[in-house]
Amino acid sequence: MAKTKPNNKRSKKSEKPTLNRVAPSPSKSSATHMSPTLLLAQATATLQQGDIEGSVPYAQRALGLVDIDSTEALPALNLLGEIHVELGDIDTARQYFLQAATIDEEGTLGEDLGGGAEKFLWLAQLSEDGGEDSVGWFEKGAMSLRIQIQALLDRKKLDMEMEQLLEEKRRKLAVALCGVVEVYMTDLSWEEDAEQKCEALVTEATMVAPAFPEPWQTLANVRLSQSRVEDAQAALKRSLDLWKDLPPENDVVPDFPTKVSLARLLMEADMDVEAIEVLERLVNEDDSSVEVWYLGGWGLYIMGEKQKNGESKEADGDGESWKVSWISSRQWLTHSLRLFEAQNYEDERLGSHAKELITNLNKELGEPAEGDVDTQAGDIWEDDDGSDLDNDEEMAEA
Repeated sequence: MAKTKPNNKRSKKSEKPTLNRVAPSPSKSSATHMSPTLLLAQATATLQQGDIEGSVPYAQRALGLVDIDSTEALPALNLLGEIHVELGDIDTARQYFLQAATIDEEGTLGEDLGGGAEKFLWLAQLSEDGGEDSVGWFEKGAMSLRIQIQALLDRKKLDMEMEQLLEEKRRKLAVALCGVVEVYMTDLSWEEDAEQKCEALVTEATMVAPAFPEPWQTLANVRLSQSRVEDAQAALKRSLDLWKDLPPENDVVPDFPTKVSLARLLMEADMDVEAIEVLERLVNEDDSSVEVWYLGGWGLYIMGEKQKNGESKEADGDGESWKVSWISSRQWLTHSLRLFEAQNYEDERLGSHAKELITNLNKELGEPAEGDVDTQAGDIWEDDDGSDLDNDEEMAEA
């Protein structure tokens, strides 16, 4: 599956990378007589251990041992591109992927040789220009994947491993198509035929990979842009049903950024309960995300507002459920602001909105009692038996 475009954590625009430079040996003797294949294996192992910077010398030395313009360079170029994405050095990552794209121009070389679609999908996401440039790279990646899928389908019989590979290719193709849809809904939304192209692309994506959640999520986004809320809700439900009961490690479960986008779509589609459930899961995966805590607080605020106005099915008989939601909202928002300050988070609009919501909550609920907002919001949904909700109800009655 194409990776999600990372934040440029370490901008190095002033540094012009020399792609064929040879890095110093990782040690005086360990890498002296190692082949490029062994060096890349060591680089990969080091990367998987979490030592991103430590993987660079091995991969660079492997690149230095081959002709940078030959197919032998592809594995090292691709790995160095991914390593520099992890480092936040986007300019250098882009250069490595561009060099790989000049060697395997159509993505027809086998993946065992470092060919295939992945470099094109990276370049689509790392494009400086976006728009048509991103679409061009996505389309190259999609064409490469279509060729690979057809080659697998042309085989008379596929074993289990080949079947899994086919499904993986189909999912990657669907994600690439969804990436083009996103570009047409943002950078190229002014194009006269943008809506028609989105419709065709998302239709193909849902047909190619109906058993995966990403195309249905993208379909929901398109339907919301068309103000077809009920159709969007149906697509979101189908997307959720594919993975919500699966363990986090299951391959069908979308990655973290995709689930964050899903939570936003669920909120936009008035599926508040489902949005909070997704955000709870995200907190369990990573409790340091400012955006997730903020979205949880905002979602609970909206839910409480609807309950107070009698617009929500979740309102209870005594009319006090909105207090439960708003007390929880304040906890989530307060925690998001703590993380905001600790991480020097850059999205000032998010911080300002969180503060505004807390101010409104304090006006309605009164200033929080000492220790109330110190309860971490993640503790609220630890249990599935309702005991957490009972605790909030007691707080609301106090």
